[in-house]
Amino acid sequence: MKEIGIIGGGQMAEALIKGFLKKNLFKSENILVSEPISERRAYLEKNYKIKTTPSNLEVIEKKDIIILAVKPQVMRKVLEEMKNLIEVKRHLILTIAAGISINFYEKILPPYTRVIRIMPNTCALVNQAINAISKGSFATEEDLKITEEIFSSIGETVLVDESLMDGVTALSGSGPAYVALFIEALIDAGVRIGLPRQIAEKLTLKTFSGTVKLLEETKKNPYEIKSMVTSPGGTTITAIQEFYERGLPGIIISGIYKAYLRSKELSNFS
Repeated sequence: MKEIGIIGGGQMAEALIKGFLKKNLFKSENILVSEPISERRAYLEKNYKIKTTPSNLEVIEKKDIIILAVKPQVMRKVLEEMKNLIEVKRHLILTIAAGISINFYEKILPPYTRVIRIMPNTCALVNQAINAISKGSFATEEDLKITEEIFSSIGETVLVDESLMDGVTALSGSGPAYVALFIEALIDAGVRIGLPRQIAEKLTLKTFSGTVKLLEETKKNPYEIKSMVTSPGGTTITAIQEFYERGLPGIIISGIYKAYLRSKELSNFS
């Protein structure tokens, strides 16, 4: 695995490029990215010393491992354009487009094309993504191993059956937005009780990151951590009672379930 091609030069593609170079997975001269916007191509070339092209077909012709990093709404057009150049024994197709089933790719691309679907999240931008990976009908175990190695460069990976991908999308794919919303609310709460915003932000961010580290390193579950902080008749249980009375846990569960249903709706369009 010495070379790779990426179709689409957006944020997630950039995160992958940064990860590849940081982990020395690929050298800059062995990465080729197709991107229609000339300014974006110039930016990627200048900052990462990689090769770029306006042509998707050039990527297919020159590289064996192809990452599809384009928006879902243009995916059919991209696949129709590239399908006649795909060599099933040579090419491995990795897709990070949300909401598009593996079956969609396998119907358009030549029979027996090896396709693997990955659902990363925006934490890839700081190499902290969680990437769910599902294998297509014709992909091999070796293909799966290659994919795990590639996406480990931007975070961690988990293997899931594709039937779980809508759940992954709703939980971790959209998850950074939920976490950011909760953090924003905590900061605003700090301001509401009189803390300067800068102090409220620092207190909130360190509390959040520290709690995650506490969970990971102690192997305690969230209930155990909550119990450690919640003393009888204290401030913590007073706030938690309000959260329960206002239905906060149920709202979170309901919201993510709605996101899951929406992901299934979008998947049905592919």
